[in-house]
Amino acid sequence: MADDVRDRSDGDLHELLRRRQDLARPAPADLSALAARASTRASVQRAVDNLDLAHLQVLEAAMLVSTIDPESVAASLGVTSTATVRVLLQDLWTVALLWRGAEGLRLVRTVAEVLPQAAGLGPSAREQYGALSPPEELVALAQTAPPPARAILDRLTWGPPSAVLPMGAPDRVAEGARWLAEHQLVLTPSADRLVLPREVALALRGGRSHAQPALDPPRPSGTQRTAQDVDGAAGQQVTDLLSLVDDVATEWGLRPPRVLRSGGLAVRDLKRLASALDVDVVRAAFLAELTYAAGLLADDGSLDAAWAPTPAYDEWQKQPGDRRWAVLARSWLLTTRAPHLVGTTPPGGAGTINALGPQAHWPPARGLRRDVLDQLDQVPSWLAPEAGQLCEALRWRRPRRLPGNLDEVVAAVLRESEWLGVTGRGAISSAGRALLADQDEARLAAAMQPHLPEPVKHVLLQADLTAVAPGPLAGGLSTFMRLVADIESRGGATVYRFTTDSVRRGLDAGWSVDQVLGALEDASHTPVPQPLEYLVRDVARRHGQTRVGAMRAYVRCDDETTLGAMLAERELSPLQLRRIAATVLVSPVAAETVVEFLRENGFAPVAETPDGGVVIPSSAGHRTPLQRRSAPVTAHAVDDELVSTLVVALRAGEEAAAFQREERASRQGPSLPSTDPTTTLAVLREAAADRQAVWVGYSDADGQVRRLLFHPHRVEGGRVHGTAEGSPRTLSIHRVTGAAPD
Repeated sequence: MADDVRDRSDGDLHELLRRRQDLARPAPADLSALAARASTRASVQRAVDNLDLAHLQVLEAAMLVSTIDPESVAASLGVTSTATVRVLLQDLWTVALLWRGAEGLRLVRTVAEVLPQAAGLGPSAREQYGALSPPEELVALAQTAPPPARAILDRLTWGPPSAVLPMGAPDRVAEGARWLAEHQLVLTPSADRLVLPREVALALRGGRSHAQPALDPPRPSGTQRTAQDVDGAAGQQVTDLLSLVDDVATEWGLRPPRVLRSGGLAVRDLKRLASALDVDVVRAAFLAELTYAAGLLADDGSLDAAWAPTPAYDEWQKQPGDRRWAVLARSWLLTTRAPHLVGTTPPGGAGTINALGPQAHWPPARGLRRDVLDQLDQVPSWLAPEAGQLCEALRWRRPRRLPGNLDEVVAAVLRESEWLGVTGRGAISSAGRALLADQDEARLAAAMQPHLPEPVKHVLLQADLTAVAPGPLAGGLSTFMRLVADIESRGGATVYRFTTDSVRRGLDAGWSVDQVLGALEDASHTPVPQPLEYLVRDVARRHGQTRVGAMRAYVRCDDETTLGAMLAERELSPLQLRRIAATVLVSPVAAETVVEFLRENGFAPVAETPDGGVVIPSSAGHRTPLQRRSAPVTAHAVDDELVSTLVVALRAGEEAAAFQREERASRQGPSLPSTDPTTTLAVLREAAADRQAVWVGYSDADGQVRRLLFHPHRVEGGRVHGTAEGSPRTLSIHRVTGAAPD
């Protein structure tokens, strides 16, 4: 294989390194080291896992034929098109799962270790039974089998090749298994286990490797949309998304929920967030996870830790809508958080997975999300394929790298991409294609900008205590309206409703009655309606009549009747209020809790400082301390420039290695092998498989390196077992300085 790699052109090496990027990091010293690394089990496993179903079936068929050529492999697959098979074999050679020798194409030895049951076939029976009957005799014998035995053969023929007889199996099943064992049609590793040998399975299959060859990818179909419909729907979803993210920050800025001891967000806090946003729990979990992934939300790190917006949110909120979407979209594409797992039971665990918790971290999420979007990107433009057909396409594209709950994952990705505006009405949007193209933030924002409505700087105040925003509000006005009013409905126009609680929220934030009315008048094209002005002034008149301080807490009010009502209120009994003066009550509960209880029960207190001043909370609400947030862990792609540089370095390294080999060959006496560790391991594995001797350089306990002719038998567990000078020896691989064939 090393000779095959050396004989490849620069273009072939460039393609190999581009398609198997793990071979480029760290950079191998020369082409021999590259060939050795490409044949290691870990690298071959990664390469095989990246194959689609067509390449995988051709590779499995190539493992079953004596001569790997398009005609033999096509016959094994049972297909007539050798041209397609020839192209697939060439691809397998390009990625170094096959190599060319004097006899033609050969299989990389490690592939058999990665695919122990290739094409659903079991082990060979030659070691146990020796020579078996010809295939036609095996088929004739199977046809004479009794019905129970024949039923077992039918179940095992196309794989999986093994079966376990259940406890208390019917006598006829046991008799069928006994008949198969007596006629050497199955192997019996244990009393209750049957394994169909490879030779018998191939005979029953008629020499075919697969029942249904799938050399062509499936073509998803669906509903054809128009560009205007798709991008328009995506733009509307983004408008709603940005508004909801602002609502999350507003809600948790004022009332940050506690972080669970095990991490994450409590179920009741998630339900409270869903209720506040008027969305279901699934979407609320998605919004919380998305905001967290974008760095706009974090654990504040305090002793009594809480989830709250970060200072990055304040910077993000000032940006235009398209820029804000670009941050969210890129964060979603790169995150390994899986919002769809929230509320489910972890495998082998108890309880449920909490939003923002450690169990919602799922590394495969990023790759699967990208695979689903890539499939959407490959269908004809503006086509909305069905979820089931996308699953079929993914099973063909990644047959070895898919979870068992693929249908749920695909449904979740499609749902989240719709909420995020990456798709619109089931088809990928223009901005979604820009996201998949890994464009920079400016270009990504520019792809979404034409589909977002222009922000407006006014609202329409109405006499029924509502205000209508005819589009997304500009940043400052949006923050003010969220402060003094509650969102009643969303859509093309957002409806805000003014209530006693919402107006009091603005007064609590430090706004005076004149400032609130003045801001409403500036934002409206019409005068402030009289009912709204009465509401604001009435709330302001009663606002702050009751003062709450910390003694642990005291409540004072000039109106003795109000204090009497507090003492009589059953819902306030947890506060353990006690009158110490005609106008003063005290409580052993913290002042913040007293304020919250009183507000929930219809009173309108304000917090007060020890010197009697009013406590004015920050208008931005609670914020986490400024934290240094690490970027998502992603491996940088091996680009063409890096590959070209690496190919030049490999050629130079190979020339240097060849010069050193010639120099060693010209010296008197035996040379001491010295090779790259990956090359050393590959040489030892090859020698053990071929039962050949190798020269090794070995560092003994005294640190002396000596030359040793070694016959390796097996390599495992960091050691190589074999014989040297006629005696059994076990060498630690980390002490082997190099290996070279005898």
